[in-house]
Amino acid sequence: MDINILVMIVYFVLMIAISYAFKKMGTGSSSHYFRGGGRMLWWMVGATAFMAQFSAWTFTGAAGQAYRYGFTAVGVFVGNVLGYIVAWWWFATRFRQLRVDTPTEAINHRFGPRNEQFFTWVLIPLSILNAGVWLNSLAVFASAVFKYDLTMTLWCTGLVVLLISLLSGSWGVVASDFVQTLIVALISVMCAAVALFKVGGPVKLVTQFPSGFFTGPDTGPHYISIMIVCFIFFFIKQIQSFNNLQDSYRYLNAKDSQNAKKAALFALLLMLFGTLIWFIPPWATAVLYPDAAQAHQELGKNASDAAYLVFAERAMPQGTVGLLMAGLFAATMSSMDTALNRNSGIFVRSFWTPVINRHQPKSEHYQLRVGQVACIVNGVLVILVAQYMQSLQSLSLFDLMIQVGTLMSAPIIVPLFFGMFIRRTPDWAAWGTVVFGLAVSWTITHWYTVADVTQLLGLALTSRELKDASAVWNIFSHLVFTGGFFCLTTLFWREPGLSRQKVLTTFFTNMETPVYADREQDEFDHLQRSKIGRISMVMGAGLLLMILIPNPLWGRALFLLCALSIILFGWALLRSAGPGRLNAAEQSTLLSKSSDQA
Repeated sequence: MDINILVMIVYFVLMIAISYAFKKMGTGSSSHYFRGGGRMLWWMVGATAFMAQFSAWTFTGAAGQAYRYGFTAVGVFVGNVLGYIVAWWWFATRFRQLRVDTPTEAINHRFGPRNEQFFTWVLIPLSILNAGVWLNSLAVFASAVFKYDLTMTLWCTGLVVLLISLLSGSWGVVASDFVQTLIVALISVMCAAVALFKVGGPVKLVTQFPSGFFTGPDTGPHYISIMIVCFIFFFIKQIQSFNNLQDSYRYLNAKDSQNAKKAALFALLLMLFGTLIWFIPPWATAVLYPDAAQAHQELGKNASDAAYLVFAERAMPQGTVGLLMAGLFAATMSSMDTALNRNSGIFVRSFWTPVINRHQPKSEHYQLRVGQVACIVNGVLVILVAQYMQSLQSLSLFDLMIQVGTLMSAPIIVPLFFGMFIRRTPDWAAWGTVVFGLAVSWTITHWYTVADVTQLLGLALTSRELKDASAVWNIFSHLVFTGGFFCLTTLFWREPGLSRQKVLTTFFTNMETPVYADREQDEFDHLQRSKIGRISMVMGAGLLLMILIPNPLWGRALFLLCALSIILFGWALLRSAGPGRLNAAEQSTLLSKSSDQA
């Protein structure tokens, strides 16, 4: 059996084992299934907040962009860093303090029950679409590497992710996210270190980049100005994308306000570190292997998106391609299983329970089972959407991700971001802004496009400049027109009725009132540290076996160093857990009854 396939099989077994390890914790109650009962430690929440923003697209579409255009690919990720900085500064603690299980429950409190229903049926399809993009980009590469049928790869990958999310809910999702963060960090550091060594250091990496490291090819007289403006607007977009009620789920799992704040800081540091090292291998590939764009012709027009893969195949020791694919699966699975778990929570708490089942008893067991059924349906829909994405091969993965984000997500994000601090708006402002924003998206893509704008300004742009200007035009339009529409709704604000005013007062009071962990939290802390510590040690032991692969001495030493690092980390985490105070029966009782409503 090919060693890379064997590495992937071991990885899948590990992920499923994690779900079983956290199965009892995840199925103790519907709150534990949807958001871990608000009991998770900062390093687990920070890892899932980081991985939720991370997908196989980073190693594929973004790597292809870095291979072709050099430094400019970093811009989106610098925007991610700024998004986490703002989350750490203001939003993370306030999201946790909303005291809800799902984002749509928070939307209900802020904008009323009609908006809860509206956003339920907007957010679920959009997250299915996003997850379909992530799964598609992964399956394209998996089928290219392992020479398997693309449809079979889509279904196998999607069903594994669905199984993980289904078995243990939020606990399994977040635990697997943390372990997957270790895998992503491992492959990123390994490849970056070898890339710098082979290319001769950072100076040669910059000076020998074939098309101009800081500008890339196909640049005209206006490119520098457009690039600077593009970066600025991407920064603004990412700050909104990271800090809105839709994405509040990142921090709802935290055990208290301080852990939510620490989680945002941890995610910030991970993103900052990743931004510095992720693109070194594709940059080095452009220097070392100029023919890399022709190495995987089966990818068609997107062949340059295989830059990271080509580097792993040609520069790294045997077995690294398997680790890279594990990293790709880890990145996609972390985003996809979060979407599945969040969607099931939204469906149960915001539609099934209050609308379909409003006259029936709302038992925890019943809500849990409905959530699991919703999870299965969502998973199948994501796979079908990913299959449909194959008909859009005229777009690169980078462009597809950017278009989904700027044209479809932006109208939804605007009211859910501004609504956190612009208080005197009528309830209809939320859904009204989304409808207006979708009209803006249609207008700027079908009626008054960026080509019309450049013609009005008298600018002659290259194809690349026009593409970047298009992203600027999309973001600018939603910031000015869609955002302006939401702000103007304050002119129509009227004092709400007593019952609605009470809900709004509670929402904003909760948002500013810290959440503190209770006395039962110690046992949850012990369970998290001990389980993740043991899992990490097992993963390190598996990596230790990779020194048996016939590689040069430096390759074996590289695997040994990585394995020992993971084992040492797991041992330290297990040691910090200390002895648990409760036996197995008592832990089961605690998990079935505990649901933080502080």
